[in-house]
Amino acid sequence: MGLSEIYTNGKQKQNRGHFANIVKIAKADHKITIEEEHLLLQIAKRLNISQSSFIKILENPEKYPINPPGNSEERITRLHGLTQMVLVDGEVAEEEVKLMRKIAIGLGFSSKNLDGVCEKAIALVKTNIDLEGFITEIKKVNRA
Repeated sequence: MGLSEIYTNGKQKQNRGHFANIVKIAKADHKITIEEEHLLLQIAKRLNISQSSFIKILENPEKYPINPPGNSEERITRLHGLTQMVLVDGEVAEEEVKLMRKIAIGLGFSSKNLDGVCEKAIALVKTNIDLEGFITEIKKVNRA
């Protein structure tokens, strides 16, 4: 364990875990497209992922656990990021959607509502809905 890992706070661990999940989706079809790489760089910047962590996570995303957030809005925000990666290259690959569902369970979404939540998430991101609207709509589906 490196010195930086000893001092990593909970939020940083959550961000690294979330970023690793997004990387897993990008790699699910065994290639990272230019669009996926661009989105990964944007997300890494937004999550304050250092360049060295970016490279480590890209090389071995399986090493980083999910670390789900404590509240539903943050979980839905994470689902939004995952869905963006599924759709960024214009293709909805079956492998990516399977992995998105698996990660959504790890984030705390119920298996009872999982199909509806993931289908709605994909449909919403396709319409370029803003994050606030996404959260509102996913909450409705998740309650059903």
